Amino acid sequence: GRGTGIDDEVLHHKIKLIDSALDLHKEVATTAFEKLRCFGGFEIAALAGAYIACAQKGVPVLVDGFISTAAAVAAVSLNSGVRDWMLFSHYSQESGHRHLLGFLDASPLLDFQMRLGEGSGAALCVPLLQSACLLQSEMATFGEAAVRVN
Repeated sequence: GRGTGIDDEVLHHKIKLIDSALDLHKEVATTAFEKLRCFGGFEIAALAGAYIACAQKGVPVLVDGFISTAAAVAAVSLNSGVRDWMLFSHYSQESGHRHLLGFLDASPLLDFQMRLGEGSGAALCVPLLQSACLLQSEMATFGEAAVRVN
């Protein structure tokens, strides 16, 4: 996609490079692991591994933006149980992000038409999630608050 606002010429060059990489690795990249190895990059592989480790320990993760979601697809492709431990911060304006979210059957918490990167969606979601946890754990029930239900 356009990322931080690249022009048409640079976008077409990116598309050409991706098409070349897909063609180069089509014989090898037949499993989730091989696709990650051929196309992922160290940051995506590290994130995918972190997501898998968190799921194994029962720790939820907040997935933020396009690259983080690409890593989530890799992690879920390697171990489908990882998906149960993922929350998604926001919809990115990056064109492929909604496709990745669709693959994961994910509905992000926010849709502010963001394209900022740097974990900005997750930063906005943390207070929202903290508030939800406090409401769940500390809000009185009707019985505790002596509310009459007719």
